[in-house]
Amino acid sequence: MTITRAEVCAVACADSFADAGSVIASPFGTIPSIGARLARLTSAPELLLTDGEAMLLVEPTPLGEESTGTVEGWLPYGKVLDLLAGGKRRVMMGASQVDRFGNQNISRIGDWAQPKVQLIGVRGAPGNSVNHTTNYWIPQHSTKIFVESVDLVAGVGHDRANQVGAKFHDVQVVVTDLAVLDFRGPDGAMRLRSVHPGVSVDEVRDKTGFELAVDEVAETRLPTDEELSLIRDHIDPKGLRDKEVAA
Repeated sequence: MTITRAEVCAVACADSFADAGSVIASPFGTIPSIGARLARLTSAPELLLTDGEAMLLVEPTPLGEESTGTVEGWLPYGKVLDLLAGGKRRVMMGASQVDRFGNQNISRIGDWAQPKVQLIGVRGAPGNSVNHTTNYWIPQHSTKIFVESVDLVAGVGHDRANQVGAKFHDVQVVVTDLAVLDFRGPDGAMRLRSVHPGVSVDEVRDKTGFELAVDEVAETRLPTDEELSLIRDHIDPKGLRDKEVAA
């Protein structure tokens, strides 16, 4: 049975929710959405999932289909902010730039006075990254995204969190189309935890714009037969995952 890169990435994202407990999941992107649904059905049964708006669902619904599942609760937007501030949320965001300590930028590229590109703004990234567990999903690992210094700090990294004593800061992993990275390097620097099947350590290094901490690098685990069945038959029967990661 051929296992795709997208499926490996989805399982890696699911693993980032495995120890979440009873919190609201906020995954951004197709692969993280598959991962959160998969975690709810396997390793994180207490994880709370929404229909994308305000309803909490008993069973995860397939991607790309209108929700018809059983509703177990109502979560208006104001309550999301309460959960965020209280640490009862786990988010997997994207990043236009991220540096070695996990500082993330989704606001602008270029000089403050005259940026080259205006992005979506900092949005909720500061509050997310200082109040609850925040992880990142990067569908195209490259030196344009993994940079020595971000042009603007939206999500707070380990160095800045340590400077101000942000005791609830908890940025754990970055999952990309090539690898899984954590922040267990020196002083909370980014470390290469695992490479996906078919990817070399050198390839990840070449596509990272700073020196990665590297010690023992594992191979990212493959999905189990049960996980594959859930992904293919229940969570993403339309194969939307392969549009985000084609390899």
